[in-house]
Formats: sequence, C-alpha cells, structure tokens
Amino acid sequence: MPDTFQFEIVTPEKLVVRDTAEEMQIPGKNGYLGILPGHAPLITELAVGEISYRSGGHTHYLSAAWGFAEVLPDKVTILAEKAERADEIDVHRAEEAKERAEERLNSGNRETDFNRAQTSLERAETRLKVADKSRE
Repeated sequence: MPDTFQFEIVTPEKLVVRDTAEEMQIPGKNGYLGILPGHAPLITELAVGEISYRSGGHTHYLSAAWGFAEVLPDKVTILAEKAERADEIDVHRAEEAKERAEERLNSGNRETDFNRAQTSLERAETRLKVADKSRE
C-alpha cells in the first residue's frame, strides 16, 4: 500500500494547494475526518474549520469554509468556497471580523441573524487559529 496520496484544494478563484500527504484532517459537516492512504471512497460536505495535512514530516494548516470533499484511496479533492493557507491570512482583518461577529451576537437586537453571526465568528476564530499555528 502506498505511503502517500495526492490532494488538491480548489476555490472558485484559484488552486490553493496541490501536494502529496501522508495524512490529512478535514472539517466534515458532521465532524472532522482523518484521511490516510487507501481510505475508502466517500464524498462529504465541508463545514467551517481547519484543514491540516502532513507532508515530508511537516504539518501544514489551512482555513476552509464550506464546500465538498471527494476522498478516493489515492487522491483527495476539496472544492471549497473559501480556503486560505496560513501565510495568506490577514490577521488584522480576521480579528476585526471576530469583534464584529461578537458584537452582533451580544447586541440583543432581534433583527440580528444569529446563525450568520455565529458562522462569521467560527470562520474568524478558525482563521486566527490557523495563522497562529503557522508561527509555531
């Protein structure tokens, strides 16, 4: 059995990454999925979360939001609405987005779309977490 699998992460704007990996974790709609070479085929919806993969002994992190993943025994394809490598994340912008989302959630305004504000908060927190891991 092979020790690695091919993968690519694509958004409507660009190819974010194409690489090989020994293992990967992706944020599925119902929880995180661990992927190893030879994984059983599946298709899953993505949630907001962190994608991590190990390649050449190094772990890499990305922030992702929404989309789909196709897992085959030798290849993973992720079609994400949004995905950013750790070095692409604008930390200042993510901090501002987090503050705005927290303000909306704590406002008590009946017209606030709380689901949207919660999703915005999750996305901002994920982006900050991924950016922080890149500095370690």
